[in-house]
This record gives sequence, C-alpha cells and structure tokens, in this order.
Amino acid sequence: MELQSISEAKAKQTAPASSHSETTTTLPQQASTEPVKSWTIEDSENLYRIPGWGEPYFAINAAGHITVSPQGDRGGSLDLCELVESLKRRNLGLPLLIRFPDILEDRIERLNACFAKAIARYNYPGVYRGVYPVKCNQERHLIEDLVRFGQPYKFGLEAGSKPELSIALALLTTPGSLLICNGYKDREYIETAILAQRLGKITIIVIEQLEEVQMAIEASHRLGVKPVLGIRAKLSAKGIGRWGGSTGDRAKFGLTVPQIIQAVEQLATAGMLDCLQLLHFHIGSQISSISVIKDAIREASQIYVELCQLGAGMKYLDVGGGLGVDYDGSKTNFHASKNYNMQNYANDIVAEVKEACEERQLAAPTLISESGRAIASHQSVLVFDVLATSDVPLETPPEIVEKDHLILRNLAETYHSITAENYQEAYHDAMQFKEEAISLFGFGYLSLGDRAKAEQFYWGCCQKIQAIIQHSEYVPDDLEDLEKIMASIYYVNLSVFKSAPDSWAIDQLFPIMPIHRLDEEPTQRGILADLTCDSDGKIDQFIDLRDVKPVLELHALKPVDPTASDPAPLEPYYLGMFLAGAYQEIMGNLHNLFGDTHVVHIKLTPQGYQVKHVIKGDTMKEVLGYVQYDGEDLIESIRQQAETALQQDQISIEEAQRLLQNYERTLSQYTYLS
Repeated sequence: MELQSISEAKAKQTAPASSHSETTTTLPQQASTEPVKSWTIEDSENLYRIPGWGEPYFAINAAGHITVSPQGDRGGSLDLCELVESLKRRNLGLPLLIRFPDILEDRIERLNACFAKAIARYNYPGVYRGVYPVKCNQERHLIEDLVRFGQPYKFGLEAGSKPELSIALALLTTPGSLLICNGYKDREYIETAILAQRLGKITIIVIEQLEEVQMAIEASHRLGVKPVLGIRAKLSAKGIGRWGGSTGDRAKFGLTVPQIIQAVEQLATAGMLDCLQLLHFHIGSQISSISVIKDAIREASQIYVELCQLGAGMKYLDVGGGLGVDYDGSKTNFHASKNYNMQNYANDIVAEVKEACEERQLAAPTLISESGRAIASHQSVLVFDVLATSDVPLETPPEIVEKDHLILRNLAETYHSITAENYQEAYHDAMQFKEEAISLFGFGYLSLGDRAKAEQFYWGCCQKIQAIIQHSEYVPDDLEDLEKIMASIYYVNLSVFKSAPDSWAIDQLFPIMPIHRLDEEPTQRGILADLTCDSDGKIDQFIDLRDVKPVLELHALKPVDPTASDPAPLEPYYLGMFLAGAYQEIMGNLHNLFGDTHVVHIKLTPQGYQVKHVIKGDTMKEVLGYVQYDGEDLIESIRQQAETALQQDQISIEEAQRLLQNYERTLSQYTYLS
C-alpha cells in the first residue's frame, strides 16, 4: 500500500527554556555593515508567510496590495485594498467581512477531485460522498451556495442539532445527497429525520447515545417507516492538538465497543439490523498529523468489517471531520498547521478501507467525510482599520549632573555603556536600577521628577538593547519578552470576542497582516487591541515559522498632511484576518454590545467582480433589543429627562433637540466606529 504522507516534513522546533540557559558565552552577531537593500513585495511575502498559508488564493501585487484569486490558479484576481475602498464608497464601513463564494466552490471541487484521484489510483470499487457540517458556518447565503456548488458531486449536509436539521431539510434538495443527523436527539428529531425519507431524502440517523437505539426502534414502529441508522464509535485512537482530548473512551459522543454490540443486539431483536448501514467516528477538529488519521481509519475499518460480519446492512463509512488547515504555513504537525495535504488525506483513507474490505472479501463502502473547516475557512476575509497607536516614548534620556541621586547616575552609566558584547548584563542592571528607583520613590528619597528620569533611562536602555537583538541570530531566553515589552499597541476597529472568539478563548492562530503598503518595510512591532473595554480584548500571538511570535510587523501610521500640527488626520491603515471562515461568526458574542459586522459576497466576473449580497451589520438599536431594551422606550426616557431639564433651566431647547437627534441617530448606526 503506497501512501503519500509528508513524513519527512520538519516538525516545529520549540526548544525548552533550559536549552539556552547554558549558552551565555555565545555572543550575538553585530548588525551587518553591508548596505541595506530596499524592501520588496517578496520580502513581505516571506515575512507574513503568504505562500505557506495563502496559496493559491492570496498573493501580493506590484502595488504592494493583497490580491485575492477566488478561483485559485484557474481564474483572475482582485485587489483587496481597492475592493475595500470601493465598498466604503457604497457606505459600508469597517470592520467588513468579505466572502468569496468562488473560493467555497473551489474548495469543494478540490476535495472531490482528491478523492476521485485516490479512488482511481487504488482501484477502489466504491464512491465518495462529502457532507458539510452546518455548525461550521450556518449563514444562509453560504449554505445555499454550498448546496448549489455541491450538486455535481451529490455533496450533502450534516446537522448536529434540531435547528440545523431544519436548515438542512429545507435547503438540501440535491437528489442522492446525504443528510447526516448527528447530535443529541429527542423523539421529534428522530421522527422528523425518518419522515424526511418520504421526501426522497437520504437521511441517516447516527446513534450517539445507547438510549437513541430504542427511540429509533419505537419511532419506526409508530410511523411504519424503516430508518437508515448509523453508529458513532468511540475509537481508542487518540486525537492531537487542541481537540485531542475530545476523543477516546470518555468522549462526549459515541458508543464504546461493548455498547456497539448492545446496539447491534437490540436492532437484531427488533428485526431492524438491516437498518444499520453506517459507521461514523470523529477524532477531533484540526488534525495536524497524518499519522493520527492513519491510526483512526485503520481501527474504524476493522470495526466496519466486523459489523458487516455481524449481519448489519453496512453501506457507508463516515470518517468525520478533522481535515486540517495550515494556518501558519509551516506544513508541520504544530497545532496551527498540518504535515499533510488534501491528497495525502484522501489517499490514506481510500487505501486503508480498501485493504480492510479486501481481506474479508466484503463490498467497499461509500466513503463520507465531514470536512467543514477545510471547506469554509478560506472563503472569507475580515478587514478592519487601525484607529490609533500607543508607542513606547522614543525620548533621549536627560543629562545627569553630579548632584543627581546615585541611582540615576548608575542608570545613565548603564545606558551609555551598552554594546553588542554586554547588552544582556546591561539589561539586568537597568531592570535592577529601575526597581530600586521605584522603591526609593516610595520611601520619599526620590522626587517625581527623579522617578521620571529613571524611567526615561530605563526605556532608553531597552530601546538600545532591542536595536541590538533585532539584528542578532540568537536571543537569550531572558530577553525574549523584551520585544513584546517594547511593542506598540495598535488600536483596531474590531471586537475580538465577536469576530475572532477562538483567538481569545483557545489561542487559535489566524494569519493577520496589512493588506496594503506591502512594498514598504514594516518598521514597527505591535500587538492589536480591540474596541472592547476588556483587557483580554487583544491579539498578541501571531503566526511564525518557529513556534509563535508575540508581535506583528506593522507600518507606522501616516498623517494625511505631514505638515499639519498634531493631532493630524491619519491615512487609513487596513489589516486583514484570513482563514477565519469556519466557526468564528457563529461563536462570537456581544461583549460590550458590539454586533455583527457588515458582510458582502463578492463574485468574480469577466468584467471584474459583482457585489452579490450585502448583509448589513447590527445597529445599536438591534443589539440593544437582544438584551431586552426597546429603542422607542429609550428615546422617550431621554425626551422626558430633557423636558424636565428644560423646566429647571438646565438646558436650552436647541441643546435638548440636538441631544435627542444625536441619541436617535446613534441608535440607528453601526455598533463600530466610523
């Protein structure tokens, strides 16, 4: 059996903290004296790792703008920055979620092509039927597009709840496509799924709890309709990454092997063993290692053939989800990457199942996968703008005179003596002197002005040391946090809790980068702080080839008129978050009452593009309604307060009217900043 896994792919190397602690004799290399070459778009591609995570959909053009090729390497491209400017002229403010249905179609085509190629390569006698898990992104236009794009492949849907079943039953009209019914089930859920067979739908009820077997038997007797049933097995094969703990004997869903035997016996007693036609398993989302997939499919294949020999009417093997997305572009088994491609995935599944069935001389099953993340992630880009920055002050430390306190003279001496040979020692000295200065201030031995001088010298030391280590191949462990300490804060027009909840909740990495000015060198290092008044409302972990980096390379904001006095209006600076098309929208919350963003669907056309759908984001009145406030009641309350203030001569009629007009207009506006 020939398998095309990337076993030789280099795993991420994250050395333990102790590995550097014994190398204090190694001196950093000084900055090169060669002339610094001008920055190119290739430098930006390498810096932000676009070829790793973005191909074939994202690249950089000669203008230094991100381009989007919705049809991959088979069609044209769009300038993302120009698209954003055009949408702004349509009165669509940022943040803005841009969906590209053509990418969705391309992902479905690629997945089916990979399985078709694997089936041909191994002479597999069965077929592949993919299904999309509705839970990944339930948005109506997306599901409608997906069903339409999936028609040539009889691509189906998977429902994990009664509301999702309602969506799937109404929208899935493709003859021969599968509707997989997962999740907790009650009598109504099971009856609805069984009766849907009368509409010509192939609905398969997957038994997740042993109690559901008897519920299905009773529903079948009541309705006089035989259901198509499946069993979800708890495999001993372990998952990997963030969702690895959701598998095994204590997994939330599925039957153990003894429970599977009990289910078979119950169905046999009821004369319904022929109804059992599918085996399903799930070893977690975002599987980063191909070896885990191999282990799981090998075990599942053996369970499948054993069920066949027990007399079940087996026809389908559902390998569940888990097909990963390479968020950081490293092609490793790091949790934000994967060490295999889509073709490797299909090859391993097809080859393993064929071998197991041939050994027992059994008919090969229809193969099913529930690849939601791999299908939906690439199709949307979240674009948001930077509102302001907060930088570490780049001040020249003051002059020190003989009468200044000894601690200030020590800090000054440390600052002026920093070199590439002693910077590590100087850093610790500066930290110690700063702490002593704060202590002396607390006891009244230093004035406020003296403390200000101490902090100026401390930050001056940090700046000089940071400039040295930026050009060093090796950074000592005790200085690894310095770059984060020195980072600027970029305040972005965004709610992390609403638009990137996995970044906040489980430290999920998404590619984030500027979508323009990529022909310029990014001279700043920053973290992103959102609009919410929560200290957790930030992004301070970014993709990198080696592990994770704590800062993002960004450009300095430019004033519209460089000659204007501060505060001068700034040129727009746009950032994009990529590969976030799965789970993020539906899992986001209303922290600080920041609502849904504007959403547009962009369709590639021979003339350029068409704005196919516009879904306006929430207004303030709408989000207030989610928490049971009535907009008209609020306006009336303000009116009455203004009237009372008028009677007491606290406000003029003109001021009261302006207040009411502003208040009412605010309620009808976008929850984000304009």
